[in-house]
Amino acid sequence: SADDIRFLLDEAEQWIEFNRRPRKQDGRLVGLTQINAFFENSTRTLVSFELAGKRLGAQVVNFSAATSSVKKGESLKDTALTLNAMRPDVLVIRHDANGAALQVAELMDCPVINAGDGSGEHPTQALLDVLTIRRRFGRIEGLKVAICGDIRHSRVAGSNMRSLPLLGAEVRLIGPPSLLPDLAPDGIGLFEDFDEGIAGADVVMMLRIQHERMEAGLSGTLGDYFGRYGLSRARLDRAAPGAVVMHPGPMNRGVEIDGELADDPERSAILEQVEMGVALRIACLDVVTRPARGG
Repeated sequence: SADDIRFLLDEAEQWIEFNRRPRKQDGRLVGLTQINAFFENSTRTLVSFELAGKRLGAQVVNFSAATSSVKKGESLKDTALTLNAMRPDVLVIRHDANGAALQVAELMDCPVINAGDGSGEHPTQALLDVLTIRRRFGRIEGLKVAICGDIRHSRVAGSNMRSLPLLGAEVRLIGPPSLLPDLAPDGIGLFEDFDEGIAGADVVMMLRIQHERMEAGLSGTLGDYFGRYGLSRARLDRAAPGAVVMHPGPMNRGVEIDGELADDPERSAILEQVEMGVALRIACLDVVTRPARGG
């Protein structure tokens, strides 16, 4: 709900300054065990969840599917039951199948945090995006947010198109017809023309082309993607004055975004998103483990 989102954003605010201290140690998760079970590669999400747990004092174990019994054919169910038998206090999971986090949560005796499931959801990314926008603008309500690129395969887009409207933002989805959803939720506009879609937008969120999730042969039909859908400084002039550029990463420079624009600290909030991700994930770990700590 909108109230749940605002609560988590407010919880995350206290951890931003905490993460900027020379010494970053809080002991509220001392004695608790956190397992990060990642079945897909990750830099930002995995490292930030690991840092978040360690800064709260948890015993953090990173489980990599590439070096596990998954490679021997073990099912997701049996992996979850095995991990559950080890009595963790929180499990963070990333998986390439839609609904995997929910499936695992139904088998675990501890809280489960979805760190990305296929092309379905990426809730903590959406929360950190909202936190970044709120800190830049002081509000979410009334802002125009354009999400551009591979919408069809993006779990980031999936979660943002749910969270942002709840807080009063106007959301637009922009991309080639083959990469747009067949149907957008009520109130969300679909645009095939990039320049029309970003006109007057306060936030322009670019997405990576996810070749690994595309149907066979689709990526070869995209042609000159940057020429049609890449964000340059000249194109950004069509957005609102002072519009902010975002990207969940990893970026393909020169494909979906101009590298020089991505590095401009006045217009780009990309590294702020990374920083907010650590604070937001600390807040999530703190909140979901409170019952285990008697809180």
